[in-house]
Formats: sequence, C-alpha cells, structure tokens
Amino acid sequence: MQSSDARILRGAAIPAGLVGVAAVLLALPLTGSKGAVGAAIATVVVLGFFTISHVAVGLAAKVSPQTMMLAALSSYVLKILAVMLLISVLDGVTIWNPKVFGWTVLALIAAWIGGEIRTTLKTRTPYVDESGETPGDAASEVSEAPADRSR
Repeated sequence: MQSSDARILRGAAIPAGLVGVAAVLLALPLTGSKGAVGAAIATVVVLGFFTISHVAVGLAAKVSPQTMMLAALSSYVLKILAVMLLISVLDGVTIWNPKVFGWTVLALIAAWIGGEIRTTLKTRTPYVDESGETPGDAASEVSEAPADRSR
C-alpha cells in the first residue's frame, strides 16, 4: 500500500469511527441497548467492509488498472452479498434494532466518503505528468524514419 493510500484510509476511517462511537452513544439513551447494539454492529460492518475494499483495491493497483477495477467490482459484489446474508441471519434476532442499524450505516458511509474526499483534496496528489511527454511520443519518433518505397 502506498503512503497516499494509507493516508486516505486513515482520513476516512478515523471520522467514520468517531461517527460510529457517537451513534452508539446516541442510540443508547434514545433506543436503549438494542439500538446501541445495532449501531455497534453497523460500525463494525461498515469500517470492516470499507477497509477491506480499500486495501484490496490498493494492492490490485500495483498489478494493473484492469486488476484494480476487477478488485473494486468483486469487493462490491461480495460486500452486497455479505450484507444480505448478515441481515437475513439477524432478521429474527431481537437483540438489535434494525432501524438504528440502517441509519448508522448511512451516517457511516457519508462520513467515510466525506473523509476520503477531504483527505484526497488535502494531499494534492498530482495527476498530470508535467514533463510534457506523452506515451505515444517515443513511438512516433521511431516511425518517422523514411520508408523505402523503391519497390
């Protein structure tokens, strides 16, 4: 993982973690222990899923852009399936509040994305090669040699 990836991961995970703690503390007096459990489960799920996706895409980026896209799409599909499985398993369980779980997930997603955007804008990672040379320039220099058309 590159240092910029680690910086972005920290910049997203810390605010989302703080929102998760706030959600648990807010749910406890408002909805009781069931709400706090729902908020805690949501915090663990969102932080875990987003961290795994970020690390997987960062590792795949070292291989190629195509592998990075495959890792992003695969992790997205696996997360959706895992959340569906988790909700179906916890459907009949009365120890948690599913509404608090859902609202906490939404708040954590907003905090994570906001943290990623903020950190990305602050790092000012260059995305333009200022050397002025494009990848096609080297190939065009080779092909500029006059062709033998005497045939």
